[in-house]
Amino acid sequence: MPPPKSAVSTTDLAALRRELDAEARRIGFAALGVARIELPEDERRLEAWLAAGRHGEMGYMARHGRKRSRPAELVPGTLRVIAVRMDYWPARARPAAAALADREAAYISRYALGRDYHKVLRAGLRRLAALLAVRAGPVGARVFVDSAPVLEKALARDAGLGWIGKHTNLIARDAGSYFFLGEIYTDLPLPPDEPASAHCGSCSACLPACPTGAIVAPWELDARRCISYLTIELKGPIPEALRPLIGNRVYGCDDCQLVCPWNRYARAASHPDFAVREGLDAARLVELFAWRPEDFERRLAGSAIHRIGYERWLRNIAVGLGNAPPSEQARAALEGRREDPSALVREHVRWALARQRGAT
Repeated sequence: MPPPKSAVSTTDLAALRRELDAEARRIGFAALGVARIELPEDERRLEAWLAAGRHGEMGYMARHGRKRSRPAELVPGTLRVIAVRMDYWPARARPAAAALADREAAYISRYALGRDYHKVLRAGLRRLAALLAVRAGPVGARVFVDSAPVLEKALARDAGLGWIGKHTNLIARDAGSYFFLGEIYTDLPLPPDEPASAHCGSCSACLPACPTGAIVAPWELDARRCISYLTIELKGPIPEALRPLIGNRVYGCDDCQLVCPWNRYARAASHPDFAVREGLDAARLVELFAWRPEDFERRLAGSAIHRIGYERWLRNIAVGLGNAPPSEQARAALEGRREDPSALVREHVRWALARQRGAT
């Protein structure tokens, strides 16, 4: 019979932590850390951000009160958070700079070129939770991967996995910022790590790199202007004033990370699920715009892109075509969807056609 949690010694917990580190590496996680659960300063910043309306239509950011910043209110009994990171950079993909410069191509954020990361990380975290149960008996262990109100970057920072950069993404000294995060909330009092120290220094390259000016100040992001928000989270029309600034980015944006000097240490993804699928690193806007609903379902099933749905996919590509060099091919593609069943798509097609014809 495993000992009760209260009887697990400090020595046993330290040994268990070492086992977690080794198992995490076997699974494919690049790093694992353990965080305390107190986040008072992050809670203050979150509440100020919400009060300013900078979350836009992401109502879920405010829906759960303070459960996001207080782990023990989300999962009663939580004493520690185990945080992990997993690299996703697709080293064999077309270079990001080349894809962005090719205005007839569709740029897709590097994290979304392969399969959806949720299942990969969740399976690995469940293996770690199972190890906890084997070694310490019945324990509280809830696994999260973007599936609950969790301040994952703040917890990862406090677990020693990196610091929050001026662009609000997590950065690791030895790995840059191209990685996914996941968490286990547990009632085991594992020995915590020291929070990571910050190393942005005087660098502010990410601020002017943002195409839409969404990074309004160091560590301050207005999601309503962020291309990732506009192309993924926003359900309605993209504000016209921002459309020309989006360029050919049809799903997400990496610009603030691409200029970060710490990403010279970024590591290539080791998990095969993060390899490029369906030629998405070099796909042409016109080609993608011709996809029928069944093409979208077949080719993007199992992809993070799939969750925005076919309608928003077409909306985003229409904006890309409106920003593409004027051509008969682009205009013909847009004309073919002038009477699309979706009012959202039709409106963006009309805007794009006007751009193609030089009316705006």
